[in-house]
Amino acid sequence: MTSDLRTSALSDGPRATIYRERLSPSLWSLVAAAVSAPMVALVFVPVDPTLALVVGALVGVLLLTALVFASPTVTVADGELRVGRAHIAVEHLGDVEQLSGDSARLARGPGLASTAWHLFRPGIDGVVRVIVDDPRDPVTEWVFSTRTPERVSAAIRRAQAVDRSASRRPA
Repeated sequence: MTSDLRTSALSDGPRATIYRERLSPSLWSLVAAAVSAPMVALVFVPVDPTLALVVGALVGVLLLTALVFASPTVTVADGELRVGRAHIAVEHLGDVEQLSGDSARLARGPGLASTAWHLFRPGIDGVVRVIVDDPRDPVTEWVFSTRTPERVSAAIRRAQAVDRSASRRPA
């Protein structure tokens, strides 16, 4: 459940990391993965009890490690918004909306546009919806989970401001 906010001065330009958050699995997901270790161990008990303990422990450690390290990140840096493996330049982003509670549930379900790109994680209530302002892009909006929607929105707006000020500077 790591999230950190790294701020930079406008003079740092679009190369600064403004926001980074790992969408770590929920506690219940980790518990479910950990419970698989004894279940796997039970399968191997008839073969060899020592082997069962070793295999069960390895499976548990591997599953927990995979869940944590395969978790997607939300990053605003280098003039881009990155969510998981997807990325888009902030110059192509429009309005940013932070959602929580019932509005977040609606955005994740019946309110999700068929042309939206999305990444949701169970156990994370907050959602950010960002309009895509690129007429060539068939995706109309990005909707994704975050633990701190207000910080992500602020980071995107800040990156947009940095991008606009950088594009106005004489070459």
